[in-house]
Amino acid sequence: MSGAEPDPRPVLPLAGPAPGSAGPGRHPARPHRIPARPAGPGYPQAILDLLAAGRDRPVFEHGPRIVGADEMRDLIGRIATGLRDAGIGPGDGVALVLGVTPEAFAATIAAQVVGARVAGVRPGLTPGQLRHILGHRIAAVLVDPSTATPPLRSAAAGLRLLAVGPVDGTPDLTATPAPPSPPVPAGRPDDIARVVYTSGSTGDPKGCLQTYAALGRAWAPYPDRWPPAVRDLAGNLDRYLVFGSLSSQVMLEYGILTLAAGGTMVVADPPRGPEPFFPAAIARHRATASVITVPRLAKLVAVQRNTPADLGSLRALLVSGSPLDPGRLAEAMAVLGPVIYHGYGQTETGMISMVTPAELSAALAGRRPTVHGPSTHPPASPAPLGGRPDGPGVTGGPSHDPGGRVGSSDILASVGRPPDAVEVQVRDADGRPVPVGTAGELFVRTPAQASGYWADPAETAEVFVDGWVRTRDLARLDADGYLYLLGRTRDVIIVNADLRYAGPIERTLASHPDVAEAYVVAAPDEETGEAVHAFVVPAEGRRPDPAVLRTLVRERLGAASVPRVVTVIGEVPVSPAGKPDKRRLLAGG
Repeated sequence: MSGAEPDPRPVLPLAGPAPGSAGPGRHPARPHRIPARPAGPGYPQAILDLLAAGRDRPVFEHGPRIVGADEMRDLIGRIATGLRDAGIGPGDGVALVLGVTPEAFAATIAAQVVGARVAGVRPGLTPGQLRHILGHRIAAVLVDPSTATPPLRSAAAGLRLLAVGPVDGTPDLTATPAPPSPPVPAGRPDDIARVVYTSGSTGDPKGCLQTYAALGRAWAPYPDRWPPAVRDLAGNLDRYLVFGSLSSQVMLEYGILTLAAGGTMVVADPPRGPEPFFPAAIARHRATASVITVPRLAKLVAVQRNTPADLGSLRALLVSGSPLDPGRLAEAMAVLGPVIYHGYGQTETGMISMVTPAELSAALAGRRPTVHGPSTHPPASPAPLGGRPDGPGVTGGPSHDPGGRVGSSDILASVGRPPDAVEVQVRDADGRPVPVGTAGELFVRTPAQASGYWADPAETAEVFVDGWVRTRDLARLDADGYLYLLGRTRDVIIVNADLRYAGPIERTLASHPDVAEAYVVAAPDEETGEAVHAFVVPAEGRRPDPAVLRTLVRERLGAASVPRVVTVIGEVPVSPAGKPDKRRLLAGG
């Protein structure tokens, strides 16, 4: 690192009263439980140990090819040796521009074995976004036969290319002779191990940084750390679909969980014909588990209603990326069966909470799920009896019993209970924890959370506050510790100088039986400054009436929240990460 260049890594405060500790306006909180740093080699030693124990067990399947644990471990060793021979070591930046293959998984782990700063590059980036990422002090770019395209070579001009597989004119790391002994991880605890980039839907992708110490505190490769919901999910990972990109944090984390659970990662290549990816990929590969986004789940449910495929193998669909309306969740459970795990997390934090099929099934049957032991996220002060949450964007809520609990059906609107290792606080505008049931902004601490953003000290200081991550999500907790998301703090429409949050309007629209999905954006308006513009995706076989929907919003939320325009669309545009991209709605998709 040149002395003339500023260090792009964030500098975080090491002292000072953390929120929840003794101090002005603070309330006591539980000590933050961070798993002890394992003795001996650090991350990814746990993954190498899993592979060593697996021997010839299948860990990866790609078409007719089956890769066992021993072969994967050997592949990691050869790629790591090739990287070291190329001069790549601790602290060096390595960009991974790879497809979804056994070699791509091996290259990811091998780059961390040598202690590199590993930057996963998602597909679908513009040339400018790709150049932006590759400008982040990258020492080598790893490519494979599917990604070594002329546009990639142009964006990587001046950088060293190394191949994972046969690529013309590029050294093939997989051809490196096997090392005489198993590789030993060289990552230093405080070095950056992984840079996870956002989708870039709002401009250049933002790099979120995790250290080797943070990855060593993660739960995925350590069965003794699995939270109850994750342990429940792990039992269903016999055949876990991997697709899209292993640079996806969710895809990779649950791939590692599959490895630790004794399952097999099964590559689902993109369909070549007009058939939708789901349910075809599940049926073709007899998958037992997959990650799925909310828009894809809606399409899967619609297809299964009309032309059902054989999904008898499926036991777990992990819904992630955006909130899932309770009505759509109930419909998915009715059509697909008790297979839905609704997870919530952020790039900066990893998993925060998850609700399981058992909890959802109990709620649908009218039973409150059993909570074992007291809530690990107690309120700062007692809830007002018979009170109603009053916070930004909250215009109503479930009725509370004297114990501060909500009805069983409300579990469908939750994203589960954060496990013991995750700390959450809901705070008011002044940063003070609020009573149970009251809405506010969600702050989180997780063992493996990120430490900041690449070369963005201002954003780092705003989001990473005294050891907590400011999620910028509006939320509330109930007395049993169930977490409910209410919207985004920045997702607002200013109507006649009155702040209206998009989340409650979207939930109200989506509650109508004619609506499958609802999205609300701010549109310029000469009379009110901004106006609410709603976009709705019809439920299967339905035709939403804009006048009826506007009346519904007026009755529940008041006149200021009523959409000026309601547009019916076939589907919502999505970002490269598969999340709804609301910025493209006003522009016509």
